[in-house]
Amino acid sequence: MSAAGAAGDTVLSRVEGRLGRLTLNRPRAINALDHAMVNTLRSALAAWEDDDAVSAVLIDGAGERGLCAGGDVRAIRASALDGDLRAAAFWRDEYLLNAHIARYAKPYAAFMDGVVMGGGVGVSAHGSVRIVTERTVLGMPETTIGFVPDVGGTYLLSRAPGETGTHLALTAGSVGAGDALYLGLADHFVPSDRLPGLAAALADAASAGDAAEVVGRFAEAAPDSELRGRRHWIDSCYAADTAEEVVERLRAHGDPEAARAAATVLAKSPTAVKVTLAALRRARELPGLEAVLEQEYRVSCAALASPDVAEGVRAQVVDKDRSPKWVPDTLEAVSDEDVARHFVPAPDGPLGLA
Repeated sequence: MSAAGAAGDTVLSRVEGRLGRLTLNRPRAINALDHAMVNTLRSALAAWEDDDAVSAVLIDGAGERGLCAGGDVRAIRASALDGDLRAAAFWRDEYLLNAHIARYAKPYAAFMDGVVMGGGVGVSAHGSVRIVTERTVLGMPETTIGFVPDVGGTYLLSRAPGETGTHLALTAGSVGAGDALYLGLADHFVPSDRLPGLAAALADAASAGDAAEVVGRFAEAAPDSELRGRRHWIDSCYAADTAEEVVERLRAHGDPEAARAAATVLAKSPTAVKVTLAALRRARELPGLEAVLEQEYRVSCAALASPDVAEGVRAQVVDKDRSPKWVPDTLEAVSDEDVARHFVPAPDGPLGLA
């Protein structure tokens, strides 16, 4: 992890050698992203893309806890309660940032060390050089707060092996380095104590083409994937057409892990679970990340009008009683119409990506 840096700077932006460095600098919040941070990242990336003195970019997080715990969900809850579009404005700029990272003209390296959740996945897993460590804890926790995976998460998870991405999305689970690599969310495993040396070597790299060779000198064999060994029940259970049938198959399978997954899914927002499943299935049929981000923007804006987002954040983050009161409170009570309304055009129009 990088040092905390100057007080008040929520993103530290500087050039070291030929490396543009971005450090998310809200360590007490595990570097959770707010709107100002997103805009700072967008500005720095735009400037460095046309700067011949910068051959690659690296993003990491301040403190010892992680790269980024996600977006500022308290601000999103406030927007939902007020009925305004502040959250939508944040998502618009965040998703445009995610798209820019994915098509960035220079190597974009991310140190996915420690906690990497939600929006943290968005600023790392679309990069071209994605590095996990023995401390990585990665996930898309959205259904826990009544929301749906975004920041390109439904694109990434819809393209994971078999139904492993569906499992991760519906359960809002987290994974370590081995599973992150297996899911296609990362490229290299580097022990955390080697990250400072890797950053220094990237700063010394003479050209963009040297980045992969540099990382290869520091990378080691990754831990095994636990999800790979669970494919026998994950693929058969999550291939069901409806969320209700997914739960039925998980309960009936006989594997204790499958039964635990069923209980986990049932504890999430029923609306979020059903919309997430629909979003993943639709994402598989879309041509690429930018089209999926357009879909996610529609879904996110619609979710803002749901009572579950404000209630989920209250239960998990504000009051921390971990006892959300979902509306509706069962999968069966969520109608097809409830799901379909999440895919209508956003109030302020599309992102303009696809």
